[in-house]
Amino acid sequence: MENFNARRITRIGVVAALYVALTLSLSFLAYRDIQFRIAEALMLLCFFDKDYIIALTVGCFITNLFSPMAIDMLVGTSATLVAAIPMYLLRKQGSLPRMMICSLFPVISNGFIVAAELKLAYGSPYWLSVGTVALGEFVCVTIAGTALFSQLSKNKAFMAMITDSDKRIKA
Repeated sequence: MENFNARRITRIGVVAALYVALTLSLSFLAYRDIQFRIAEALMLLCFFDKDYIIALTVGCFITNLFSPMAIDMLVGTSATLVAAIPMYLLRKQGSLPRMMICSLFPVISNGFIVAAELKLAYGSPYWLSVGTVALGEFVCVTIAGTALFSQLSKNKAFMAMITDSDKRIKA
């Protein structure tokens, strides 16, 4: 089992808090049938390091405590986890096409899982909700997030900050 040192725990906590702050500060965009969670762009951090699977799952759970749907804590958070794991497993650092492919995992998981939740909670039309939720995820993660992280990943200082620099040095 890997050691959770102070640096890793801090990084996880900061990203979880950033997800919560971004989502709640723009909460009018974050819930219901049409969702544009700007913080979802942070999902691409999972492409770089597995610690962000924990950070974003925790951040999503805390954010969903404020959701108008109580079930969102379980269902919405599960959609995040379902997307984050394959993003990490299928990564290949430095590969923009791979990052774009991985950015589709949140689009797909949130589109289908959150749409089912919206149908259950509000009776929203399932396929329309799949489309609107997936569209919001596509804009926030695939378009904005990929553009942002493809540029940031070129910065060595940024990469050292978001990844385990000890592992990178040994590799």
